[in-house]
Amino acid sequence: MNVKRKATSKRSNGRIGRRALIVTGSGGLMAGLVGLIGGMGRFLVPNVIYESPRRFTIGRPDDFPPNSATFLAERRVFIFNTPRGFYAMSAVCTHLGCNIDHVDARGFECPCHGSVFDMAGRVVEGPATRPLPCFPLILSRRGELVVDTRRRVDSSYRFQA
Repeated sequence: MNVKRKATSKRSNGRIGRRALIVTGSGGLMAGLVGLIGGMGRFLVPNVIYESPRRFTIGRPDDFPPNSATFLAERRVFIFNTPRGFYAMSAVCTHLGCNIDHVDARGFECPCHGSVFDMAGRVVEGPATRPLPCFPLILSRRGELVVDTRRRVDSSYRFQA
């Protein structure tokens, strides 16, 4: 009795088998989980802000002529050398943050909205209501003046170099 068995084909007529479905589904789930964890990790790491340091050297005291006001455009600060000593003042208008880049007979004048500040940084006229901040100066070990814009000092502050 020779019974011929029908050969069964492992073909499933274009259908996806259970094992392929489980592997594909598991792979998709793992990829989604990795993406979720990666996004959460990226959220926890802060973005790096590349801005100039708030404490910087500006040169030797001899670089600033006596009785002068020097504008340092890249640092947005004025450096004054007076008979009483050195002082540094912000060149950013306290009204809307415009750059004050020149000194005239009246003091500092903002080119944007016309605020005028005297040589001590006090508001003389215009829409600005707060004076220009002054920053402390120190002398580094190499004999250079250092401005620290993280701190503020009174407008009467003078540094003797």
